[in-house]
Amino acid sequence: MFLKHPANFLALGAGSGLAPKAPGTFGTLAAVPLVWLLPENVGFTAVLIVAAFIVGVYLCNHCTDDLGVHDHGAIVWDEWVGYFIAMFAVPRSALLLLIGFALFRLFDVLKPWPIGPLDKRVPGGVGIMIDDVIAGIMACVLIHVALYLGWLPG
Repeated sequence: MFLKHPANFLALGAGSGLAPKAPGTFGTLAAVPLVWLLPENVGFTAVLIVAAFIVGVYLCNHCTDDLGVHDHGAIVWDEWVGYFIAMFAVPRSALLLLIGFALFRLFDVLKPWPIGPLDKRVPGGVGIMIDDVIAGIMACVLIHVALYLGWLPG
C-alpha cells in the first residue's frame, strides 16, 4: 500500500527497506550498485548528493506522515544518501565499495558522537537524514585517510 505513492516508494529504497530484519543494511546494500554506476566525476556526484539530501528531507517527511512513525526502520533513503557520501571521490573497486559499506553501517549503527545526539534532537526529515549524512562523512574521511596513507589500494 505504501509503495504506491512515489515518495514512499523512494523513501523505502524502492522496497529494499521492507526487509523484515536489518532494513538499514538491506537499504544500504541496494545503494551499492547505484554508487558503482555513478560516473567518477566529483562535481556531478556532489550535486547529486546535495539534491538527494534535499529531496530526501521531503521524502522522509512524507513517508513518516503516511506511516505515522518518525524515522520508521523501513525508511532507507537516508541510508542511500549516507552511502553516496561515504563513497564520495573514492575510486571504484569491489574492495572499496565493501569497506565503504562496512564503515558506513558501523557508524550508522553505533551512532558515535555527534551522530547519536543529532539523531535524537533534530526533528522531521532533516533529523532522519542528518545521522546518515554524518555517518557517511565519517566513513568517507576514514577511507580517504587510509587511501592517502597507502593502507588501501586506490
